[in-house]
Amino acid sequence: MNNIPQIKIGIVAVSRDCFPESLSVNRRKALVAAYKSKYNEGEIYECPVCIVESEIHMQKALQDVISAGCNALCVYLGNFGPEISETMLAQEWAKTGNPVMFCAAAEENIGVLTSDRGDAYCGMLNASYNLKLRGVKAYIPEYPVGDADYCAELIHGFVPIARALVGVKNLKIISFGPRPQNFFACNAPIQQLYNIGVEVEENSELDLFESFKNHADDKRIPQVVKDMEAELGKGNKKPEILAKLAQYELTLLDWVEAHRGSKKYVAIAGKCWPAFQTQFGFVPCYVNSRLTGRGIPVSCEVDIYGALSEYIGECVSGESVTLLDINNTVPYEMYKKEIEGKFPYKFTDTFMGFHCGNTCSQRLCNPEMRYQKIMARSLPQEVTNGTLEGDIKAGEITFYRLQSTADNHLYSYVAEGEVLPVASHSFGSIGVFAIEEMGRFYRHVLIENGFPHHGAVAFGRWGKALFEVFKYLGAEKTGYNQREKYPTENPFNE
Repeated sequence: MNNIPQIKIGIVAVSRDCFPESLSVNRRKALVAAYKSKYNEGEIYECPVCIVESEIHMQKALQDVISAGCNALCVYLGNFGPEISETMLAQEWAKTGNPVMFCAAAEENIGVLTSDRGDAYCGMLNASYNLKLRGVKAYIPEYPVGDADYCAELIHGFVPIARALVGVKNLKIISFGPRPQNFFACNAPIQQLYNIGVEVEENSELDLFESFKNHADDKRIPQVVKDMEAELGKGNKKPEILAKLAQYELTLLDWVEAHRGSKKYVAIAGKCWPAFQTQFGFVPCYVNSRLTGRGIPVSCEVDIYGALSEYIGECVSGESVTLLDINNTVPYEMYKKEIEGKFPYKFTDTFMGFHCGNTCSQRLCNPEMRYQKIMARSLPQEVTNGTLEGDIKAGEITFYRLQSTADNHLYSYVAEGEVLPVASHSFGSIGVFAIEEMGRFYRHVLIENGFPHHGAVAFGRWGKALFEVFKYLGAEKTGYNQREKYPTENPFNE
């Protein structure tokens, strides 16, 4: 994926001047060695300029990691640390718009306790207090103190978080509207997008149609058609529509390059009805799936926060995601026959996630090009061709979303679960999902906080990183599925 950032973390060790500097030097070296032996060596840069003990040291270290091309920073307390200069370093680094984390060294053995004790466990408290005084955001892991191997693991866990935070700060969302009637749930104030550094370019559907027509004779169309044919294989059930879909794909890709502007990364919030299919002559689902598979997420129904959520998930996971309706209940008959007793889920833990055909082929079982059945109820079938349909592959997933409320608060949710290996018996890009305590999560997080019907899906368990991303971005609430009572849950509901 070339639409997400590569992370290079600069690690700067700090030392309080009344502690041996060698503690921080040697512990930093051990930490970097541990990281390079276990993870991608290119992800970490060891700042050799100095151990930060003063504001002057801080300035030198800051310039060094910037000059080295780092886009994330780890402040490492090799001992108690200088709470002023180390938090000033984080404060100055924040001006670059890039994220920072803090972690600290544990005492290695009994022998150090007599004279070489570092006391970084104590110093982390003062660092966190001073960060609060300065109003500086920093990622501090759940337990931020450990030996070299443990801190290497903490820093590696920061990589997907940093990737999302750097990506968001450098993201432009290009939308083509207006939003369809009766889908205002996908509408939300864009103030929060500006607050977190995202740029928005809102265009008319007519602008897109004009650009599409200008691509009618594009010489690249046959090559894109060949690529589509190779991807679809036996699932190429609508070969007559591929040329138009290729024309549309080139339209979007050229628009992205022409309108990227000052931002490095792009996501799209597209439109697909009610006039799209009659004027363009197809539905764009398959093209949306292909771009999302390449790292350029395309949300449906001009869902700008859906596109943002998808992009965050791609940055965190480094892989394709999808956007689905939290759509329908599993029929009780189906639950009894195919789920109960085979999987550890209650009936209310299950639901079906669906969209018309926007999930990329690598995530589907036996994907096929088909027509959009819902639209074809009132339109000629031939103008509804273009969906990519199939059951979503079984496996672990994370359902999540970042959303502005109508009154401009930033909320989010994260829930881990799985797609069950159960046939959907239905149409579209669809899967049978199971999330523990989904019924209560549905009522007391999704409904209670006014989340729309679209949810982003990352493949794998990414809840930990997504939770930290949303916290760093300033989400006031992050709901999750839980066994304990929700604040709004009736205590007598037993």
